[in-house]
Amino acid sequence: MKRTAEEYGNQCEFVLKIGILNGGGDCAGLNAVTRAVVKRAEEYGWQVIGIRHGWEGLLEVETMNLTFKDVQNIINTGGTILKTSRTNPAKRSNGPETVIENVKKLGLDAVIGVGGDDTLGVAALLYKKGLKIVGVPKTMDNDLSSTDFTFGFDSAVEEATHAIDNLRTTAESHDRIMVVEVFGRHAGWVAAYSGVAAGANLIILPEEPFDLDEVTDFTKKRYEKGEKATTIVISEGATLKNLKTVDQGKVDEFGHVRLGGIGEFLAQELEKRTKYDIRIAVLAHHIRGGQPSAFDRVLSTRFGLAAVDLIKEGKFGMMVALRGTQIVPVSLEESTAKQRVVDPQMLAVTKQVSY
Repeated sequence: MKRTAEEYGNQCEFVLKIGILNGGGDCAGLNAVTRAVVKRAEEYGWQVIGIRHGWEGLLEVETMNLTFKDVQNIINTGGTILKTSRTNPAKRSNGPETVIENVKKLGLDAVIGVGGDDTLGVAALLYKKGLKIVGVPKTMDNDLSSTDFTFGFDSAVEEATHAIDNLRTTAESHDRIMVVEVFGRHAGWVAAYSGVAAGANLIILPEEPFDLDEVTDFTKKRYEKGEKATTIVISEGATLKNLKTVDQGKVDEFGHVRLGGIGEFLAQELEKRTKYDIRIAVLAHHIRGGQPSAFDRVLSTRFGLAAVDLIKEGKFGMMVALRGTQIVPVSLEESTAKQRVVDPQMLAVTKQVSY
């Protein structure tokens, strides 16, 4: 049932139509957010417009109408029905101005931006330029500050843990050393959690550059004790001491180098130094895809509902965040001010379980 402006009192201006977009890399839980946003919006009598391909959809005006009938059965599906991209309006000529003008042309009273620090960084910029926008934290890397967890992270950890479990069994069957490279640019949360959960023998993260001699000695000592099967989990963004990250040189619109290759480098160096049988496995896009975990379905739903409520309350320029067990609003500026890396306590855990 539609409600009148008077029913909202002085909480916010009367909102008729809101847009929602997904930016950055896909991850499990995006569809669950969209579903929750549409459900809550319809309770308030609002219309929801899906913006396709992230910020690109507000530069080129690519949209779709959304009703709860359209989204009621997507809570368990991976990816995003809205599509996504790594488009950065700030890198386009008159990009921010074009976005704001197209929001007006579409008749949108507010926008919900779902993404990580890049997407929400753009949201913070556009808010300062007058756009009524709220954010939802999304990233499988769990590297967004101001929230204890982002949705997509738990699902990625579950997939990575399962894969490492499988790789350990084949390593043990062949007395083989397995190097497993896992997504994680500057923050090693996925590698840390999945490595600990799967009982990896050694976990190497971007937060602390590693010494190749130390890794070689670690591997040799295990082998000499009869522990010939070793599983080493390493984040894609890990670096050697006094050496730059191994990368492919390609850069996206947010200035991020496309990483990859550190696992292969480590495997080749270890094999050369030890003469042991070593294999490399790369856990990349297949751990960001697939069905969301139960935790991520619930968290995404809570985030989506809370984002619409922020609009209803007129709290723009804010992001919904998980603090403990509560969903709370934090400013977009605060949430994108710094990157959340693996903390010293979790770093200590990854070292304490090495064996």
